[in-house]
Amino acid sequence: MVYGQVDENAGEARKCICVMGIEIDLLTNYPKSNRDVKERGSSKTEEQRTIARKFGREFFDGDRSTGYGGFTYNPRFWQPVIPTFIEHFGLNSSSSLLDVGCAKGFMLHDLQEAIPGLTVAGIDVSEYAIENSMESVKSSLHVADAQDLPFKDDSFDVVISINTVHNLDREECAIALQEIERVSRGHAFITVDAYRDEKERERMMDWNLTAKTIMSTHEWEQFFFEVGYSGDYYWFIP
Repeated sequence: MVYGQVDENAGEARKCICVMGIEIDLLTNYPKSNRDVKERGSSKTEEQRTIARKFGREFFDGDRSTGYGGFTYNPRFWQPVIPTFIEHFGLNSSSSLLDVGCAKGFMLHDLQEAIPGLTVAGIDVSEYAIENSMESVKSSLHVADAQDLPFKDDSFDVVISINTVHNLDREECAIALQEIERVSRGHAFITVDAYRDEKERERMMDWNLTAKTIMSTHEWEQFFFEVGYSGDYYWFIP
């Protein structure tokens, strides 16, 4: 996708072109939830959302009202998705990949199982998640904020962030996207909470537990352009 912007401050107006990534559903083979969105919305309280946004034990392995209600590894979730990642990014044993918002490292575990020799790293703001991550990838995971990735410029062939950056305020989200751009060598993929119409917006507000930045798909695309994010993207729409 190409966005154009006129620089009005220049002596002669000139057009600046920003080439963005593409809207593509790389999670098409990820199992879909069948939960009652309306019931979820009516049962959630601000206190529960506050607890969930701490991303501690209560979010991952506490009661379902404040998060997952038990976040354990199951190959049926990420294994069907991995071949799509491999094909889209051309991943092989010499590639390197960072997962921003890696939680307990389930996706990275399945990636390494599929591609022996793949270099992986993950960061998550949750000390609890990293402490309770899978042993197979624990040494590659770090407690860190998406706004300050502890890696040098151009460190990874691919950076992936699934349902993570929208958990930040808008200004913080912009910084996180710029950090993803900084540490990647040109390939990235993110998913964010979004909606395309009023009905979907209402469903999203009922569903939302942790996101602080929720916009329409068009608003997100304009935001990507404004902050300089050039990777691929898709939406989480319940």
